Amino acid sequence: MVEISRRVVIQGSGAVGAMILPVDELCAHTSATKIATQENGARTQSPHPAPPSAGAQQHQTTYLFFNADEAALIEAAVARLIPKDDEWGGALEAGVPNYIDKQLAGAWGAGERLYRSGPWQPGTPSQGYQLPLTPAELFHTALRAINQELSQTPFAQMSSDQQDEYLKSLEASGKDLGGVPGDLFFTHLWECTLEGFFSDPVYGGNRNMVSWRMIGFPGAYASYYDLVDQHGIKIDRPPTSLAEDVHGHVHMNPNIPARSP
Repeated sequence: MVEISRRVVIQGSGAVGAMILPVDELCAHTSATKIATQENGARTQSPHPAPPSAGAQQHQTTYLFFNADEAALIEAAVARLIPKDDEWGGALEAGVPNYIDKQLAGAWGAGERLYRSGPWQPGTPSQGYQLPLTPAELFHTALRAINQELSQTPFAQMSSDQQDEYLKSLEASGKDLGGVPGDLFFTHLWECTLEGFFSDPVYGGNRNMVSWRMIGFPGAYASYYDLVDQHGIKIDRPPTSLAEDVHGHVHMNPNIPARSP
């Protein structure tokens, strides 16, 4: 965890591939307002500042998976993983918490495609994920443990330097989060943050296609037929989303709702 530039994020994460992955908003003082409690969390609403290019418009996220404390932590964490700068919004401004929330509330969070019958034994790095927890269970368990550990000074109320140090402690492994290895949780959080920042806005992140505008990616344009025989040219046009209509409005995937029903 060091201060990283946009270029380092892009080069180090394979962002070109992540930009189109269809894998089913932070100020430290921002707290989510609880509106309804559910079995595995609470629906919460969090006011979210728009990115600079969007003017004074305000966005609000309705969380379907995260409760108020979890939402505040996630918002704070992603804002440190991909922070905003004077020109571009970061992960928070791009709506990454909304992306993560909707993924965890859906089929991916439920582990729909995971093997779930055991036996559960420690695996080697090459064997990948080996825990009996679904992604939803992993996040709830880890976030609960972090909030309990930091009950005196919640993560969202820490200074930026303190937040970075805590995230580094997770990344370095050795920390147990209620049965979830800290480094494994950090890996999931980092990968989800990258996906939400660079994926198509149809999945709830990359608001206003901020990351695509930043790197010059044209998006899911319908046809490049007139350009297929031209090489080394710059595509100088605004990016287009998979969910964009003829009027330029982006419609979220109805199976991954951006707001509660």
